[in-house]
Amino acid sequence: MTFSSRRQEIPPTAGLPARWRDLLRPAQTGLAQPLSRWLGIPLPVLTCSGTAALIVTLRTLQALSPGRTRIIVPAYTCPLVALAAFHCPPLRVVACDLRPDSIDMDEDALRRLCDEQTLAVVVTHLAGRVADVAGVKRITAATGARVIEDAAQAMGARYQGQSVGLEGDVGFFSMALGKGLTTAEGGVLFSRDEELHSLLHERSRRDLPFSLAWEIRRCAELWGYAWFYRPQRLFRVYGKALQTALARGDEIGAVGDDFTVRDIPLHSLGRYRQRAGAAALTRLPDYQQRARERARRRAARLCALDGVQVLSDGAGQQGVWPFLLVMMPTQAARDAVMAQLWTAGVGVTRLFIRPLSGYPDVAPLLLNTGDTPNAVAFASRTLSITNSHWLDDETFDEIVRVISASLPPSGVNLRQQA
Repeated sequence: MTFSSRRQEIPPTAGLPARWRDLLRPAQTGLAQPLSRWLGIPLPVLTCSGTAALIVTLRTLQALSPGRTRIIVPAYTCPLVALAAFHCPPLRVVACDLRPDSIDMDEDALRRLCDEQTLAVVVTHLAGRVADVAGVKRITAATGARVIEDAAQAMGARYQGQSVGLEGDVGFFSMALGKGLTTAEGGVLFSRDEELHSLLHERSRRDLPFSLAWEIRRCAELWGYAWFYRPQRLFRVYGKALQTALARGDEIGAVGDDFTVRDIPLHSLGRYRQRAGAAALTRLPDYQQRARERARRRAARLCALDGVQVLSDGAGQQGVWPFLLVMMPTQAARDAVMAQLWTAGVGVTRLFIRPLSGYPDVAPLLLNTGDTPNAVAFASRTLSITNSHWLDDETFDEIVRVISASLPPSGVNLRQQA
């Protein structure tokens, strides 16, 4: 098989496929209670997006600590995390570098940045992995800053048996298109602290009104997801746009990172989409378990290649696997893989193209724009491989072959090539 002979587009993530009965015969109850039971979290606030959940959180914390005007976020994360600050003036964003080859923030850097002006530190469970929340809490305890767990890509992930999002002060998940569970945008917001959890509910009722126009649009997108989120149809709405963006040299547009502050509507999550989500949720635990088993097998094969790493679980961690986040030994090797596979329709892509300082709409919100070398290296050496069940073993074997052929010869100084 050659990639050029393909006529399909495998989804870049292992999102739970919608079924027509989810939409035609949705559950009779809403989504909050089933999520609470499955995840073991307080009855959550359901928002229009993960970003809206973050905005509600920041505004709630601002009301509690009006003198604190900064949030600290990983220097490599979704640009929307930083753009949320625009909707919470006078907040500014401080980017913290990562540990080498890790999604976790560098503790020495975080200790230097976190002070009495810090409202919160956002810990990101990137790519379904479980980030180090305990280390961050040890630092924030000295300044009184709150810890927010951004688990947008990690619904269903657990640490020591409990859902991510419960170790910090506030946690949230995303239900955007292609996520584990989707309502065509949606957010799940909660806090283990009873008083704070109640305040989040109050703020959401005040700041997220019902919008008929947005609800009609999102319902149409949900139906579109049910139709197009299949390899035989996805090229029309994803693959073609990807190829067009790359043809004009727009890598940010190719992965959908081209966000602005205008891309964050604030409204409630409608009842119909909640009920459709509740119907789909009954299939999600088994779907994630099969994805977990598949990802572990494939991650082991990739890690057997010289210099290749796959971000995986540590002690006590049970992540979810929307895709495999792969770190290549050099940027040149990563780019060689992408040159062959990015437009091949096999679910190989990149996560976020740049560290936060590299996005024009984010930079004005940042108090610091440099000195994050590990985040820069992470962005330059990573790629993602879908964990979709539509990626069969034969195609995965071909992906492994391309990656293996792109690696530098043994004995080459990787530090010079990076």
